[in-house]
Amino acid sequence: MTWVDLSVPVVTGMPVYPGDPEVEVAPALTVAEAGVNVARVHLGSHAGTHVDAPCHVDDSWPRLDELPLDRFAGRAVPMDVRGLPPRTPIGPEHLPEGLRPGVVLLVVTGWSRHWGTPDYLAHPYLAAETCVRIAAAGVRTVGIDALSVDRTPARGEQDFSLAAHRALLEPGGVIAENLTGLDRLVQAPAEAEVFLFPVRLTGDGAPVRAVARLRS
Repeated sequence: MTWVDLSVPVVTGMPVYPGDPEVEVAPALTVAEAGVNVARVHLGSHAGTHVDAPCHVDDSWPRLDELPLDRFAGRAVPMDVRGLPPRTPIGPEHLPEGLRPGVVLLVVTGWSRHWGTPDYLAHPYLAAETCVRIAAAGVRTVGIDALSVDRTPARGEQDFSLAAHRALLEPGGVIAENLTGLDRLVQAPAEAEVFLFPVRLTGDGAPVRAVARLRS
């Protein structure tokens, strides 16, 4: 059995979605002054590796705390789309076999290699019709190694769509974004389980420590 960390570190100044709160991690107490180390952490609910709850895009849809725990774990089904050009929509022709209720679809773009650079915003993204197919197959958990399942607007660009989010979240699904290390799941000869349990916030989303367990 092998464990693989699929999460990015939470550090001051880490990349965030344009317009989201910046991340700051700083000492609040120190051993030298108070006898203990305690950090002060400021971040948005969608900072770093995180999950989106349905109410992220619609106030009438379920909050994070209203979702069953099985939404956050399951057998991993990788969707290998590495090599696509920047800002390319990922069509349904790329969907893998084995999509069914209970699995976690992981969209492997390879874009995590651009983490911390301006190119990270130019990731491939899921086309709306692809998400409709995913939801119709009963898949309720989708993860991606990119900033968003939708196209991220270039800086200063106002035109954007949340069609992929809406198609995946409306049936009560969850989306994990900013995953890393998914290449190892594509290359692994063994079956993998993935775990995406979030901090127990009650709203639109929360950071997660995403991990995969590979079985031989």
